[in-house]
Amino acid sequence: MSTGVIFPGQGSQFVGMGKDFYINYKSAKDVFEKADSALGFSLTDIIFTGPEETLTLTYNAQPALLTTSLAIFEIIKEQIHDITGYAGHSLGEYTAVVAAGGMTFEDVVKAVHNRGKFMQEAVPVGAGGMLAVMGAKREDILRMCGDISKETQSVLEPANFNSPAQTVLAGNIQAVEKALERYREYGIKRAVKLPVSAPFHCSLMKPAAENMQNYLKDVTINDLNIPVYSNVDAKKEKKAETVRENFVKQIASPVLWEDLVLNMVADGTENFIEVGAGSVLTGLMKKIDRKINCVNISGIEDLGKLEDLNV
Repeated sequence: MSTGVIFPGQGSQFVGMGKDFYINYKSAKDVFEKADSALGFSLTDIIFTGPEETLTLTYNAQPALLTTSLAIFEIIKEQIHDITGYAGHSLGEYTAVVAAGGMTFEDVVKAVHNRGKFMQEAVPVGAGGMLAVMGAKREDILRMCGDISKETQSVLEPANFNSPAQTVLAGNIQAVEKALERYREYGIKRAVKLPVSAPFHCSLMKPAAENMQNYLKDVTINDLNIPVYSNVDAKKEKKAETVRENFVKQIASPVLWEDLVLNMVADGTENFIEVGAGSVLTGLMKKIDRKINCVNISGIEDLGKLEDLNV
């Protein structure tokens, strides 16, 4: 049965993630140690002992999540016989490209550490924000963004189209606050401000995209062995230069997660495996289409799910 492997993004991290694999599997331990060596500091200590506020810092969370996902994938990849596509949510797209043979681990862990720095530096802390809106049509969300951006003379844009039930918006803090006041006028059932330090995946991130473009010029990216479905346009891609371009574009563009998943299903993907911390993407799958088979592998106790999925 054709299988899609998906990797989580920022927000899924927790202190202690991946530690059971580190303790029980030498090949997983090697991945964590490679990360420490490449970065020049003990990312492993931050992942396993925290504190949470240090792990949550964007420039730590991004390499930490990538390292954890790839350490777990190292253990299970031989058990998955028919991988037809990879995808990752935001940061997770870098994890997917490594899994598909496009970058070395050492290169990618440094790249996402810098990506985190660039994204945090793009907008002063407190100047931007994000909110999740639930129970709304896409056209109503876009109409609200347009109206409030115009009214506040600032930015409010879709950042993540996660599922039919949930869209995340990002922008200047005054626009985010205005949306929290007025969302019901647009037929939106619920809105929640998110505890994030920057307005990710909107046009305010253009300085970070420019910095990432300059950084990636000197990083080797190879054509992929298996396609990765892009956050930017939801299409599958194997060409190295398009992968590089998509890495730059995705920083200041919305994540088309719902579209991407539906494209994978339309292309024949029958099973999905979320590899890494938590089960956020598995939860989103049920909201996109209840018929989708998806399991998450976050801890050693989850390994039996692979047999249940018959991969």
